[in-house]
Amino acid sequence: MRVSYIISNLLFLFCGVQIGFSQTNKPLSESAKNIAAKYNQTLLGENVFVFDSSMDMNEVQTLIDSIYTGQIFPANEFSKNRYALLFKPGTYKLDVRVGYYMHVMGLGNSPEDVVIIGAVRSNSTQGGHVLCNFWRTAENLTIVPGIDSTNTWAVSQAAPLRRIYVKGNLKLFEGASSGGFMADCKIEGTVFSGSQQQWLTRNTVFKKWDGGVWNMVYVGVTNAPKENWPEKPVTTIKETPEVREKPYWIFSGGKYALKIPAIKKNSTGVDWDKTNYAEKTVSIDDFYIAKPDMDNAASINKALNNGKHILFTPGIYSLSESLMVTRPGTIMMGVGMATLVPETGNKVIEVSDVEGVTIAGLLIDAAKIPSETLMQIGNLRLKKNHAANPTYLFDVFFRVGGPNEGSASNCLVINSNNVCIDHVWLWRADHGTGVGWDKNKCANGLIINGDNVTIYGLFNEHFQEYQTIWNGENGRVYFYQSEMPYDPPTVDSWKHGETCGYASYKVANHVKTHQAWGVGIYNVFYNAPLIVDQAIETPSAVENGFYHKVIFWLNGNKESIVKSIINGKGGSINSSNRKATME
Repeated sequence: MRVSYIISNLLFLFCGVQIGFSQTNKPLSESAKNIAAKYNQTLLGENVFVFDSSMDMNEVQTLIDSIYTGQIFPANEFSKNRYALLFKPGTYKLDVRVGYYMHVMGLGNSPEDVVIIGAVRSNSTQGGHVLCNFWRTAENLTIVPGIDSTNTWAVSQAAPLRRIYVKGNLKLFEGASSGGFMADCKIEGTVFSGSQQQWLTRNTVFKKWDGGVWNMVYVGVTNAPKENWPEKPVTTIKETPEVREKPYWIFSGGKYALKIPAIKKNSTGVDWDKTNYAEKTVSIDDFYIAKPDMDNAASINKALNNGKHILFTPGIYSLSESLMVTRPGTIMMGVGMATLVPETGNKVIEVSDVEGVTIAGLLIDAAKIPSETLMQIGNLRLKKNHAANPTYLFDVFFRVGGPNEGSASNCLVINSNNVCIDHVWLWRADHGTGVGWDKNKCANGLIINGDNVTIYGLFNEHFQEYQTIWNGENGRVYFYQSEMPYDPPTVDSWKHGETCGYASYKVANHVKTHQAWGVGIYNVFYNAPLIVDQAIETPSAVENGFYHKVIFWLNGNKESIVKSIINGKGGSINSSNRKATME
């Protein structure tokens, strides 16, 4: 559940308390089914639709509208349906409405190769907010807005925009909003963030940014707002120190291929509009194309052992054992919000301590049989230096509870050195199926044991102990958004030793260097009058490595309190003094 969602008890009713959460699977209309049969691509599975500009746009619009109608809030928030809408290079006149588990993607070498005249928009609301507009994405295309020269992408978590060129303005809100992530985008006009409470923008260009509530972070952004913390909730880092953009699919010469951008250092703005843009191409022939109705852990591991990359087509994959990545340079990529679920308490993905692995576009759910860890990168015994060829994770999302009953000890453990994460949301569900303090159990969202790990966009919420534990040296986080758990039942159940509550962000006592920019931590405690000693807990040596910190008391038991921002320092928050900030 999102932040200002909690501020109003009325809004709270809309996100799970009084709404049923059956995983409905609304079928396409009969007319849409007939159209789908024409545009479905067997190669990529039954829920992937590939369009070109010579097609009948009325038919294409009918199909898109039918898909969208079955993927909107509230009944379909936890739908089992997954869809990818792929557009070959060309110009289209369409209103592409994007709902849950919809992935809209251009197939050009540049975003300018696929032009949508009209809209690619996410703006469906419930009760006047978009605080549950999760799990959707759009990438690698140009939008020419048809309504007021403004395209609307009103979302919260797990709804990234990448490689998008908007020939007009971009609006990021409808009513209460809590997001979000945008990278490698170009906006010709103004970005209106309005009620968006927090947002990370990386390597993007716009004419102007209008708005900002609590925590707005800009990294390598042209025309980013100037800092004036805390009067303005802005953190601006002029250059992105090191990043590789997310790989993207193209269609050329009658075949699909994956383009992998090169690592860039000290970068600003987009680079897809430059003639010297460096990247490599991987043919789809080098991929094993996994399909949920045909594949399991055995078939996917066999393909990995045979040297194949993995493309997960839309659907839900039930895995009885870990997918084992042992080969350097392996790519595991999902389209259409492909979802992986463990069957036997196993890990979903386990990566050896090898270099250059890419994992992107996957949704990972815990299951009823608890897993110790859902995804693990590297192991503690080896920990080699991978600075020359880091492993990258892009748009990887975790859920414990929500669509189904599930538990785990932790979601993501990074043991390898030199890993870069570009957008992750780790979520112990606060609404949905199997939700409760003794139901969807999970101690920690993220544990970092490797050195030199960098994260752009860390969203981590509601876990039962520390949300984030950082044991490695020289970690860097650009933007942190976290809510503490809503549901500890008593003060004593949420203490450890003499410490009241668990900090959201924990840096281990032995760590000597650590940095984080734009750190927002929020709390809602609905049961006991809980006490939290500090929102951030670190060794004193790294306290000054945290820049621009904000904590906020949202709602709940009016006697609850967070006593300090970091290590007993900084202001406290409670029902009468709800916000505290610190440099």
